[in-house]
Amino acid sequence: MVAPEPIFEPRGTPLSVVGRLKAYSDMGHAVDLLTYSIGEDVRLPNVRIHRIPKVPGIRRIKIGPSIRKLPLDFLLMIKTAAWASTGRFDCLHTHEEAGFWGAALGRWFRIPHLYDMHSSLPQQLGNFQFTKSLILVRLFEKMEAWVLKHSSAVITICPDLQEHVQKRFPGKLSHLIENVVDYGMVFGERDRSSRIRESLDLSGKKTVLYTGTFEPYQGLDLLIDSARAVFDAVPSARFLLVGGHPGQVADYKQTVKDKGLESCFLFTGQVPPQEVNSYIRCADALVSPRTRGTNTPLKIYAYLRSGVPIVATRLWTHTQVLDDRIAILTDATPEAFGRGIVKALTDLRSAGAVRRNATALAGERYGYRTYLEKLDRALSSAAGIRK
Repeated sequence: MVAPEPIFEPRGTPLSVVGRLKAYSDMGHAVDLLTYSIGEDVRLPNVRIHRIPKVPGIRRIKIGPSIRKLPLDFLLMIKTAAWASTGRFDCLHTHEEAGFWGAALGRWFRIPHLYDMHSSLPQQLGNFQFTKSLILVRLFEKMEAWVLKHSSAVITICPDLQEHVQKRFPGKLSHLIENVVDYGMVFGERDRSSRIRESLDLSGKKTVLYTGTFEPYQGLDLLIDSARAVFDAVPSARFLLVGGHPGQVADYKQTVKDKGLESCFLFTGQVPPQEVNSYIRCADALVSPRTRGTNTPLKIYAYLRSGVPIVATRLWTHTQVLDDRIAILTDATPEAFGRGIVKALTDLRSAGAVRRNATALAGERYGYRTYLEKLDRALSSAAGIRK
């Protein structure tokens, strides 16, 4: 497996990679993971992590496209070629841009190549405002098409990407595998919810919880702008934001202070993934205010399992999984989102219905056993084994 990511940091694609590793380990496969020098080790049976050398001056990689990734990817490509040339492996499983060289090396060394498509890389260039160059975007489109065409099989993580692959290459062996792994299973978990409530003084409060990164597309500005109306309607409401790097947290703390909302916002910064469920247990409403993008947020699957009502923007990033039976969906405006949160906190009948429906759906469609079965089919199809 080749992951051009900091493995491990608690954010989207690294979490997904660790979920794949956990599943392969539980299925009895042995995995050699080739990855960056950045990140914390993860210990799983039959999984070995091999890192490229450290690159001076690069200690952190931001989310999305980055020039700083180029020297890391070059070293990772060389390492992948060296390992592929040994003939020791039954399959080459690559993530994100590692598919560019993984598909070529798979063909060269006759190793089945399974491409894990967490996003459309040409779309990322626009979503993260990396470039306005149409030439660069077109180049990435052609490179992505080549990877999709020449991979033995493809994994997609949401219906939007699955549709993208099938539209470009009808009949391609592509497998939709949602990121449903409960990361408490990977890292171990203790229920710290009582201690969290006490330390953050949440007793008697209505807690609105956001978990995830603090990138602009996540819509935290929308959430903050909706808070005044929520606080006016529910004075006991407290907004608990879990995640974000120190600089991002400092910026948003200043934002809520400037708006006179500091008394109803709490920030934790990043927490270990095994503690996220404890924070969720403290919540009366779970929010996903995302305003851009097409991939389903990773947090949505944990939210569905939680038994806590979900409030999310009515955008394709959410509605490809969520509907009005299992979440309170609103327009992506502060007024509408605020009303949705108030409904989750005060309309117990509606909130109870959506949380019960969400929990039932999570058990039926997004369980770990189903995840293992889907990954097994993807791996088998890449290897040319019918199941």
